Amino acid sequence: MNIGEIATLTGLSSKSIRLYEDKGIITPPHRSASGYREYSTQHLQELNLVSRAKNAGFSLAECKEFVQLAHNPERKSSEVKAKAQEKLHEVEIKIKQLQEIERQLKQWIHACPGDSNSQCPIIEDLTK
Repeated sequence: MNIGEIATLTGLSSKSIRLYEDKGIITPPHRSASGYREYSTQHLQELNLVSRAKNAGFSLAECKEFVQLAHNPERKSSEVKAKAQEKLHEVEIKIKQLQEIERQLKQWIHACPGDSNSQCPIIEDLTK
């Protein structure tokens, strides 16, 4: 498969695929005599793994670890589960932080009359 074909199959851009190759996240593809990248079903699996892991909030470094684990027949599912649990914990913390931001914004919006006067409870609270 060429890069256009694998991009279509994975839903990734050619630029992203080249980035993942340059960063060593996926296995380097074979090069044809004319220098074109030639991708295999292994690359398709790796790129799908990276895409899905990124969509679940994993960083590129973490995606690389998952690709390495996928190729390691000695891996333990407990390692993979621990990574997922750690990411879930990070997401839960971010959700709490976002909920606090939401609460603060709602409080400010409720307190501010939003009229033509210069007095603004939001500015007053921000400058305390």
